[in-house]
Amino acid sequence: MNDNAWHTGPLLGFDTETTGVDPLKDRIVTAAIVDGADVSRWLLDPGVEIPAGASAVHGISTEHARANGLPPSEALPEIAAALTKAAQESIPVVAYRAAFDLTLLSSELDRHGLPQVPWSDLRVVDPYVLDKRVDKWRRGKRTLSAVTEHYGVVLEEAHTAAADARAAVGVARAIGMKYPKVAAMSVAELHANQVTWHAEDAASLEAYFRRQGRQEAIDRRWPLQL
Repeated sequence: MNDNAWHTGPLLGFDTETTGVDPLKDRIVTAAIVDGADVSRWLLDPGVEIPAGASAVHGISTEHARANGLPPSEALPEIAAALTKAAQESIPVVAYRAAFDLTLLSSELDRHGLPQVPWSDLRVVDPYVLDKRVDKWRRGKRTLSAVTEHYGVVLEEAHTAAADARAAVGVARAIGMKYPKVAAMSVAELHANQVTWHAEDAASLEAYFRRQGRQEAIDRRWPLQL
């Protein structure tokens, strides 16, 4: 085994819990960055009402966020700084369905007039994209909870940002262990391949929808959809 393989080296897990599912319009409620045993957590007051449906998922109410959350102008630069440091140090950032979390963060930074992460320098590992590539025809859901179960990764306290970020790292490492061709890629190669794999999967899904009479467009961009 290659001692310098990406899946055996440092990986930074990142996840957010939010007000909804639109990365261009919704807001971050909680975020976490997992660096080995070190975990950084943020609770934000998003400045808008947290819908009941979102609260039911992550357990954070509007009242709790307003009473205990940081203003976005304080929390967002800290999150961006951690990802910027990862980019500068060439440490891959792992995020499950990365296009959502990273696009959301970028939108939030723009919304508050804050400097962006140097996205072109960031190397991202998305276990969702990898899993769909290496095991394309597997039946069943591709939620984080389903995928962690498939790869034997522990996920406790699902839908908390720290737990989901840690689990995403675990799945990424498990995929690297199971699929030597993926493990053998450099981080730069892996990132570039995921750009292509996501676009191919999006095109395939869109074609499927067309056959079903559904005119849905699937965004081919990854890891940012801006």
